This record gives sequence, C-alpha cells and structure tokens, in this order.
Amino acid sequence: MLRLLVNLDGQILCGEEFIDISQLKERAKEFIANPRDDEHLPEKLEEDVPFFGRTMICKPHVISLQNDRGTSYQKYIEVQNELAAAYRELRDELSKRKWGKNFSELNEEQQKAVQTIYPQKISEAEPKNYGDKKK
Repeated sequence: MLRLLVNLDGQILCGEEFIDISQLKERAKEFIANPRDDEHLPEKLEEDVPFFGRTMICKPHVISLQNDRGTSYQKYIEVQNELAAAYRELRDELSKRKWGKNFSELNEEQQKAVQTIYPQKISEAEPKNYGDKKK
C-alpha cells in the first residue's frame, strides 16, 4: 500500500518521506506499475486479460490518501489530479503500445481490458487533525 498523508501546511508525506507535488505522479506510476519488479512494491501476478493474453499485473495495490482537516481544498484537488493523471498516463501508454490510440479513444471492451491491468484503487480516509508537523 502506498500511504499518502497531506498535512495542514499542504506537505505530502509519501510513505516515510516528504515529497513535492511535482514528484507525486511519477511516484504513483512507479507504485501502480512496478516496472522494475521491485520487491518493496506490489507483487505482480499473471492474469489472463482479453486482448493481451497472459499478462503480469500488480495485485493488490492500493493508494491510501488521508488529509489533515486543515488541508486546503486547492491542495486536496492538486493531489487528486496528480493521482488521476498517473492512472491516465499509464492507461494511455498501454493503449498506445497495443492499439496506437489514447485510452479515451478505445471501445468499451478495450477500455475494460486496460482497466484490468491498471485498475484505479484509491482509498480515501476520513480527514484527521495532524497538526502542522513539518519536514
């Protein structure tokens, strides 16, 4: 599980380290896809996927997001947008390799197949008061 905490000051704790919002999308993509088969990231399991055949998929993977009650709405939206962009880019990259099209241009069956490989799994916990703990 990739744990993200956003504190009162809008700082993002990704696992054990603070990261900048500009790093979030790439960190999320690495976690979701585990391209280098890192043993510290989600395990890859082989699954039969329509259009792709036997394919290695990272399962299970969940991105857990929790905000401080004082986190600004702007920072909340920025974090959500970066996570959505990570999934969108992974799906687009796979769709282009397979069909030469963006994910949004695929038919419903093709989209379902890509979503099987990159399912969006974001768990959003109830906001808490973390205070202003800083780096």
